Amino acid sequence: MADKRDYYEVLGVSRGASDSEIKSAYRKLAKKYHPDINPGDKDAELKFKEASEAYAVLSDTEKRQQYDQFGHAAFEGGSGGGGFDFSGMDDIFGDIFGDIFGGFSGGGFGGRSRAQSNGPMKGQNVRTSVRITFEEACFGVEKEIDITLKEECPSCHGTGAKPGTSPETCSKCGGKGQVVFTQQSLFGMVRNVQSCPDCRGTGKIIKSKCPECSGSGYVSKRKKISVSIPAGIDNGQCVRIRDKGEPGINGGGRGDLLVEVIVSRHPIFQRQDRDIYSTSPITFAQAALGGDVRIKTIDGEVIYTVKPGTQNDTRVRLRNKGVPSLRNKQVRGDHYVTLVVEVPTQMTQEQKDLLLQFDKAMNGNDDISTEDKSEEKSEENTKKKKHRWKK
Repeated sequence: MADKRDYYEVLGVSRGASDSEIKSAYRKLAKKYHPDINPGDKDAELKFKEASEAYAVLSDTEKRQQYDQFGHAAFEGGSGGGGFDFSGMDDIFGDIFGDIFGGFSGGGFGGRSRAQSNGPMKGQNVRTSVRITFEEACFGVEKEIDITLKEECPSCHGTGAKPGTSPETCSKCGGKGQVVFTQQSLFGMVRNVQSCPDCRGTGKIIKSKCPECSGSGYVSKRKKISVSIPAGIDNGQCVRIRDKGEPGINGGGRGDLLVEVIVSRHPIFQRQDRDIYSTSPITFAQAALGGDVRIKTIDGEVIYTVKPGTQNDTRVRLRNKGVPSLRNKQVRGDHYVTLVVEVPTQMTQEQKDLLLQFDKAMNGNDDISTEDKSEEKSEENTKKKKHRWKK
């Protein structure tokens, strides 16, 4: 372990390098030192293995965190060279090699390929959506969705072959699902691996197809599935239902069903993370004198005591009246309420007189009734018009 170089040094990147920077650095090194480009060069082979090991760790978030904390000691005791486990390396590097070398030969490089094998493969995920109310998003709800899914054909039991027959091993690939061929390139002889064109990577040939599923092994069925929407979910988030997606291939498990949640707008409340925002009207008297007002929340109406002298657009905070946390229902956000002082649009003469008396008491204005003020204003406007006509 002491002889190992720092993985960041191997790839030539800083410790704060992004995933894309790490991937780019590895591409350059892999292209430079790959054994198929440097046949018989032991030094290049060692450097390629060193770079591959560094990338395998630094490209994996969990392994990178372990390495940053414990260094090479984090992987002592595993299998492979120097205590590092190289199992599953094809999955890590498959896409990178295809990107680096695919343009040279039209396929995989050095025996690596993106072609599908005939081994078990998990089925594709299925996506759908469900609409819920604002309150349902806050407190959770059970919903039933209607969706079309593939199910095993009851006639052929998923084989795709006509009842009484069975699939045969593909003679072209020998049941492997892949064919290998070599060709000359700028870098010498290159080996390519591709899906078998006869069996399409399955390794099996169906001569007599099942009439019910047309050889696919599956039929589409409309199903009702119950979805548990957790409390605190937000618009656009997904609920994953395991093993409810597309069927797997060659014995692989089913994919998952991803249900996107669409939350309807609320006429009063607006949400930001776990906090809720709304406005609530209060009268001028309540703002000036203070008092209890009723405020609507997702838990129902609550009584809030307004302080005397409260100004328009004052924001108050109702603790723990927001949206519950997805991880802990006991933890909730807050509800912020903006108090808006209502100004009456229609008033009786008595109300106007009382308001003028209040204005006089506050500002010391002359004792003039609203009718007198209206007449005085009308006469003033008439004089102004006559003055403009004379000009």
